[in-house]
Amino acid sequence: MEKYLQPLAALTSPPVLIDIGASGEPPRIWDAIRTKAVYLGFDPDRRELHDVPDGHYARSIIVNKALTTSAENETKFYLTYSPYCSSTLRPDSKSLSNYLFSDLFVVEQEVSVPATTIAGILDQFSLPGIDWFKTDSQGTDLRLFQSLPDNIRSQVLAVDIEPGLIDAYQGEDLFVEAHRELLNQGFWLSNLQVCGSIRLRRSTASKLGEHFIPMVSSTQRTSPGWCEARYLRDQDWLVKIGATKDRFLLLWVFAMLDEQYGFALDVAEAYMRCFGSDEWTNLIQNEPLTILETKATQNNRSPSLLRRAIRKFGRMLIR
Repeated sequence: MEKYLQPLAALTSPPVLIDIGASGEPPRIWDAIRTKAVYLGFDPDRRELHDVPDGHYARSIIVNKALTTSAENETKFYLTYSPYCSSTLRPDSKSLSNYLFSDLFVVEQEVSVPATTIAGILDQFSLPGIDWFKTDSQGTDLRLFQSLPDNIRSQVLAVDIEPGLIDAYQGEDLFVEAHRELLNQGFWLSNLQVCGSIRLRRSTASKLGEHFIPMVSSTQRTSPGWCEARYLRDQDWLVKIGATKDRFLLLWVFAMLDEQYGFALDVAEAYMRCFGSDEWTNLIQNEPLTILETKATQNNRSPSLLRRAIRKFGRMLIR
């Protein structure tokens, strides 16, 4: 086991990882902790929904239902040409028509599917809360996060969302809205990948001939359409709510998984201010420093200067 995973042994319950829009494989960043964690996956479109093999996680639960923000037994669901674009929201065909990937959003069938809420599922399976909230709900990421009861939402430590930058769905939650709200709730943006499609109407491309589409696809840069964003909870938020040692240690593990070693040091410093020195102090302080020193040496980036700075910083934290 990697040293940075050792604090998982101190937790009173295994981390709960929620995967909304579970088509495809679970996020790879979870692989390192999966045998110590509970996986909870949601997707009403079974075309690309994969069962998680036994033993991959300490416990895995797959829910073939749509998620809503209020208690409903059923909800309308739009099955699109691509299973990865199906949603409880109707695709915005007028907006999408400007982009070459618009055919992926063509609605093949409107169906009623079983529905539930996140809180209802947590109660059903006796899960204490959510630690890492990943959602690719095709337009409803923010409202699903906001639907969590306050006591559960305030304890979430990491959030992965894929909000739109264009109106791909009618009434969808856009990045600007989600970003503002998550910042207000004590998160900070750890990573952002901008994704997109070629700005070209298929009606225009068809007039130029089908041979034109592969040519433009291989030469024309894409225009922003959506993004993949990761947020981590700020350590000051945990101080503010009087979080337990468990929460600080798990946030530190998540920071290490996300290769945010500088932030991991911030978490370690806050942990020591709140709880003093204990059996975890040396690990959570020294492991990020060791990794930074190793990477500096590998990259030939003034390792001796960094080593001196690391040692000085380590002594400051101990005081």
